[in-house]
Amino acid sequence: MAETHHERQFRHLTTPRSAAVAGILFAVLFAVSLVLLRISLPSDPLSEGAWTGPSGSRIKFALVLEPFAGIAFLWFIGVIRDRIGQFEDRFFSTVLFGSGLLFVAMVFASMGVAGGILAIARHSSDVPDDIVYFGREVMLQLNGVYAVRMAGVFMICLGTIWLRTGLMPRWLVLTTYLLALFLLIVVSYSVWVGLVFPAWVLLISVYILATGRHESNPST
Repeated sequence: MAETHHERQFRHLTTPRSAAVAGILFAVLFAVSLVLLRISLPSDPLSEGAWTGPSGSRIKFALVLEPFAGIAFLWFIGVIRDRIGQFEDRFFSTVLFGSGLLFVAMVFASMGVAGGILAIARHSSDVPDDIVYFGREVMLQLNGVYAVRMAGVFMICLGTIWLRTGLMPRWLVLTTYLLALFLLIVVSYSVWVGLVFPAWVLLISVYILATGRHESNPST
């Protein structure tokens, strides 16, 4: 059964807004959880206060936020693909979807490691140094190396789709490529590197929200 004009109009008005809201939620929740996690990890991985006291409380809060950030990102992927519609390229869409899922999986895995260390610290007065050190390094590797690169691949695929379909302006596609190249090349555990991806998602979401409102109101 073919879509009616009203259904197509409703779809046209709600899809960009849904993508924008999901992207903004992800950007805010992920950035806050990442900052909380990084500032809670001391330079000395074997510091006794790393997983207890105020630092442990901040990590717990980050663990609460992260699942909702992942859900919002999955929603963002779905709505973005829906917005592409019939212009979707199977190859780039497959890599886009796969890299997005791997990004979420790696972030969740790193936060699971943090939760595991917190659980050990909560139930034991003496946490083995080897466990703390190993867990911290696994977290940093998953977040700062693998998840960041999957984010870069996600950006390249989406930028290429936008370039081929003309759904986004050239300056935004160029910005996407440059930031993606940065994430693929730079190896750093700095929180600022990790914040590049949510900042990009926030930029895309704000642009979609602004242009979506403009398109939904022809009189403006």
